[in-house]
Amino acid sequence: MQLPIAQLEAHLQKTLRPLYAIHGDEPLLVQEAADAIRAAARRQGYTERSVFTVAGAHFDWSAVLAAGGSLNLFADRQVLEVRIPTGKPGKDGSQALQQLAEQARGNDSTLTLVLLPRLDRATRNGGWFGALESHGVTLQADPVERSALPQWIAQRLARQQQQVPSGEAGQRILQFFADRVEGNLLAAHQEIQKLALLYPAGELSFEQVEAAVLNVARYDVFKLSEAVLAGQARRVQRMLDGLQAEGEAEVLVHYTLAEDIRALKRVSDAMAEGRPLPMALREQRVWGLKERLFERVLPLLTPLTLESLLHSAHQVDGIVKGLKAPGWPSNGWQALHRLAMELCLACALPPRARIES
Repeated sequence: MQLPIAQLEAHLQKTLRPLYAIHGDEPLLVQEAADAIRAAARRQGYTERSVFTVAGAHFDWSAVLAAGGSLNLFADRQVLEVRIPTGKPGKDGSQALQQLAEQARGNDSTLTLVLLPRLDRATRNGGWFGALESHGVTLQADPVERSALPQWIAQRLARQQQQVPSGEAGQRILQFFADRVEGNLLAAHQEIQKLALLYPAGELSFEQVEAAVLNVARYDVFKLSEAVLAGQARRVQRMLDGLQAEGEAEVLVHYTLAEDIRALKRVSDAMAEGRPLPMALREQRVWGLKERLFERVLPLLTPLTLESLLHSAHQVDGIVKGLKAPGWPSNGWQALHRLAMELCLACALPPRARIES
């Protein structure tokens, strides 16, 4: 049978089936579901564990079948774990999985756990997967969509007795959090755990979440963005040199700078259409310190300046991907230095020093 992964915990409190198959491309959810099944099995006396990883077209399935068919009354109960990283067991594997599924039906000494990546529709309709679904429980670990991510974060915070304020203030925190971890649920999980270590149970403020969540693997790139928008030219140069020395990817540094330029242009255009600055910032999901930096910088940037910065960002995009641009350095890091300083100096110039054309 198919079981929504969100219902697994309740399911395991009531019963434990002899066969489970987990498939999906969200590593955190796959790992958590497998851990929950293993923990439930241990509570019911499954003290042994055998793990087989299917590698290559000539994998020998005989040992897997022998383990799955064990009915020794004097042996400890065991968990038989079969990992198929490619999701393609091959002809022999397809037959073996169907046999394992049939063996599981009358075998209370072995719990079989099959771990698979994301499967396409044709594979899910195949005979071997159909056998797993008919004789056991299948769970699909789908990524959490961006629209559902704030609620997912709130639920995870609640598990550790933490929450954000009610109303718009809380939603602002959750949206900020989601923007920082979108596309990487494992990073989101780690940042939520970090909040439990840093702060006691109860309500979290925006400042607490901002300080914790920005301190991640790409922390230095985010700080580079803040330094550029603050017009701190010397600091920007030092940070770029440090990022280059640490082996940071040129495309990531470019993306950070270019995204700031695009966001400034979108907010400026929205204001030109009559929207108030706070509304325009919210629409572009500009929060926290960056929100304050945008408020300071936007009056300094003319439409002509923003167009010039966009053009420069486009040129550097090609350079960091191996292309050449007339009048620009061919070295990616040198081009990034120039782009960063263009934006930095534009953000630092006072209005009276600006010459309109």
